[in-house]
Amino acid sequence: MFRIFHKIKILKAAIVSENTFRNEQTDPSVQSSFKCCHCSKYNKINIVPYQTGFPFSEIYKNEKVLTAHEILDNGLATKTSDWAVYMGDFTIDNLPTLYFGVDCNFCNAKHIVVFSFGEKQPGLEICEISGVWEFGSAHS
Repeated sequence: MFRIFHKIKILKAAIVSENTFRNEQTDPSVQSSFKCCHCSKYNKINIVPYQTGFPFSEIYKNEKVLTAHEILDNGLATKTSDWAVYMGDFTIDNLPTLYFGVDCNFCNAKHIVVFSFGEKQPGLEICEISGVWEFGSAHS
């Protein structure tokens, strides 16, 4: 798991085995997998609530990594509702949104995992993986 500090280009969306987890499915962690866009091998995703990921705002702040247009066009997140804007400009289902970069375990292709985690309503905690995308350097 790593942070992304440089401008990237989204190449292709990966297939994610399962993307929505509720209550006890999030304890002690969320387990899913994605099919690498480059070599087609499956890689595990392990999300530990309140420990895994980095603030999604790092991605779009000053358009350092991705522009708002790139985020919306590729479906990484959606524009946050006015009532939830304190969570950032972009969220998944108006919940706190995080990301992390990961290398494929087989071919080292770089992917970004975007997910949200939080209490949707009293007694309902949800982790939703928006998706996994292969990315490359925007300068290549």
